[in-house]
Amino acid sequence: MKILVIGGGGREHALAWRLVQSPRTHKIYVAPGNGGTAADARFENVPITDVQALCAWALENKIVLTVVGPEVPLAAGVVDEFRKHGLRIFGPTQAAAQLESSKAFSKAFMKRHGIPTAEYETFSDPVLAHAYIDAKGAPIVVKADGLAAGKGVVVAMTAVQAHEAIDFMLVDNTLGVSHNFGGARVVIEEFLQGEEASFIVMVDGKNVLPLATSQDHKRLLNGDEGPNTGGMGAYSPAPVVAPDVHARAMRDIILPTVRGMEKDG
Repeated sequence: MKILVIGGGGREHALAWRLVQSPRTHKIYVAPGNGGTAADARFENVPITDVQALCAWALENKIVLTVVGPEVPLAAGVVDEFRKHGLRIFGPTQAAAQLESSKAFSKAFMKRHGIPTAEYETFSDPVLAHAYIDAKGAPIVVKADGLAAGKGVVVAMTAVQAHEAIDFMLVDNTLGVSHNFGGARVVIEEFLQGEEASFIVMVDGKNVLPLATSQDHKRLLNGDEGPNTGGMGAYSPAPVVAPDVHARAMRDIILPTVRGMEKDG
């Protein structure tokens, strides 16, 4: 069968590499792809990123299955568009993707469904955001609401850094508007000390299949120093996710999230 992988990063190269190993796969297309996929004769890059254009191309080329990697096309509704035209596509709908594309949406979702999360407030007014920083002090975490390629989080160890982050995200609007709000917005969050790990599962609306955990290292410099990036490297599985941590994450976070999504439609 013909498979389309949407995205242009290393993740999509890895997906294409694995999918092409299936005996059921006849051809792999990657849109837009990258230099690595271009150099592999088993793949064909497709220079298209627009959602409607991708759907039209998939229909014309009789794509049997599409797999989406990045957050941006998911937030833009690529799954909804493909399904509307009867195309099989793996990924969350635009509504479900808000859990990734809007930090304010995801925090409100967690609060509504009793899922553990750091204390927070959401702001679009920089004056109110600065006042909140003054009241709470540092360390504190400032997050741009929308997608920012992994660079929209500032872990401010001083109040000065926090105020600079507010100006950067709200006053200068350097990271652009939120996909979900129509303007710049930030989530200011309680600082939690500890190791971070990614807990990845596949769901069909009811059933949950846990995959391997991983740990992403986002800081630019050695010793966990410097600003956050989209990721300087990762490994899997994450040693910090011991069996008891895994069980607690499933019980307190993953399953309540799936039930909450079902309840919210």
